[in-house]
Amino acid sequence: MKLYLKYFSIQLKSVMQYKISFFLTTIGQCLTTFFSFLSIYFLFTRFGNIKNYSFNEVLLCFSTIFMSFSLAECFGRGFDNFSSIISDGGFDRILTRPRNEVLQVLGTKIELTRIGKLVQALIIFIYSIKTCGVHFSPDKILTLILMIAGGTFLFFGLFMISAVICFFTIESLEVINIFTDGGRELAQYPLDIYKTSVLRFFTFVIPLAFVNYYPLLYIIGRSRNPIYILSPLIACLFVIPSYALWRFGVRHYTGTGS
Repeated sequence: MKLYLKYFSIQLKSVMQYKISFFLTTIGQCLTTFFSFLSIYFLFTRFGNIKNYSFNEVLLCFSTIFMSFSLAECFGRGFDNFSSIISDGGFDRILTRPRNEVLQVLGTKIELTRIGKLVQALIIFIYSIKTCGVHFSPDKILTLILMIAGGTFLFFGLFMISAVICFFTIESLEVINIFTDGGRELAQYPLDIYKTSVLRFFTFVIPLAFVNYYPLLYIIGRSRNPIYILSPLIACLFVIPSYALWRFGVRHYTGTGS
């Protein structure tokens, strides 16, 4: 942990050398979330509700998934940027150091400008909590916390899988963005508004429904199943097969000779 904090300190000092650039980029990241929010706003202005979900209920879904994605993108950017580490021989250097390679990869890139997305999502989150008409008892507060934590771990695991592909292809494949950026866009809404096959896929293959759909049903009172409170923990466990794939990739890694 001490080493990671050192990495974080170095990255923070680096971005603060160009403060204006950092703040402008952060604002730009904030606006990307804002335009996603506008698309939902105009949709509900036109149709009123989606499958009986109100605007504020969907905002709760939207904000939690964006906070999760922003946290994963901020601190897991090293995996998202892993293709450059492979291609320039940087991973060879990482393997020669007596520290865990996952920690070192994470430390190569901490995207602090993603705080802009996080702040925007947090504002929407606070607004949706105050306006969605839900009485937040301790169990529902716990569910919200687990939703954000579970989503963060899930996207982190997907970034790790994206990095694993680079061991065999050198360059990352855009297909993984279907599940990272695409998953984030899908999960702005409760997943049962899509076809049943989509809900099943994001339940049994990529467990996005466990951080987006099932706990939301419990929070807004559409289900009283207490299992839904802890369902985001299943998404947290997604990092276990992701890490197993990572170890498989490391064992089959061959140096670039750079």
